[in-house]
Amino acid sequence: MTLGHAPAHSPPDISAISELESLVSDRRARRLPRPPRWLRRAVGPVLLLVLWQVLSATGVLSGDVLASPGTVARAGGELVRDGTLPHAMLVSLQRVAVGLLIGGAAGVSLALMSGLSRLGEDLVDASVQMLRTVPWVGLIPLFIIWLGIGEAPKVALIALGVAFHLYLNVYAGIRGVDAQLVEAGGSLGLGRWGLIRHVVLPGALPGAMTGLRYSLATAWLALVFGESVNADAGIGFLMNQAREFFRTDVIVVCLVVYALLGLLADALVRSLERLLLQWRPTFTGQ
Repeated sequence: MTLGHAPAHSPPDISAISELESLVSDRRARRLPRPPRWLRRAVGPVLLLVLWQVLSATGVLSGDVLASPGTVARAGGELVRDGTLPHAMLVSLQRVAVGLLIGGAAGVSLALMSGLSRLGEDLVDASVQMLRTVPWVGLIPLFIIWLGIGEAPKVALIALGVAFHLYLNVYAGIRGVDAQLVEAGGSLGLGRWGLIRHVVLPGALPGAMTGLRYSLATAWLALVFGESVNADAGIGFLMNQAREFFRTDVIVVCLVVYALLGLLADALVRSLERLLLQWRPTFTGQ
């Protein structure tokens, strides 16, 4: 029996491979550069604005229902020129700042007390979990009875909303620290306060940043409700006045200001996250 020779494998065609690589590189070179990210993020709002203008210009969206973008822009310009809008923004920002400071201090303090100690958890956590289930907006009547109708109930409403978000996220961040890191720190000679400073608190920082972002969003929401309670200044006061005179253009201006202030606050927190969490690389999308 004769055995046939195995067919010899032909060597790869070097010229074909080079041609394929050249074709791929040419396609990559001809590919249009991607637009900057800020431009891509602006596409959605611009399309909504164009749609709004088209609906207003064609009469589908009546001016009595919602003013056109041009009318809103003119109203905003008038409010800026006469100083009404800057003064209202300053008053509202002061309320948010004071409420955020008070609520943030209370929320973080309670979270540290509850997260770092089992005794503190037993004393604090049950009460906070019970209170956070109560709709904080529903406490406005009680705040008015307890604190009057001045600035105090508005600030208290903001502080309450801020405190719960920060408490939950800071507490979860502390309890979410890897136990192996704590054991490793202890084996390296760190005492209780050394572990808290160098292991637990840095590990809880991402949760704290998330809580701060939620708190800022809640602060602006609480401001809207708070400034509807017998306010004599602020963005909410402008909205209430505009509602009485059916000025949808002024109402939209105030809503846009609320949105822009919220976006600015979120951008500040993002910048703070990038600064404080440089040691924690995360997935940013592809």
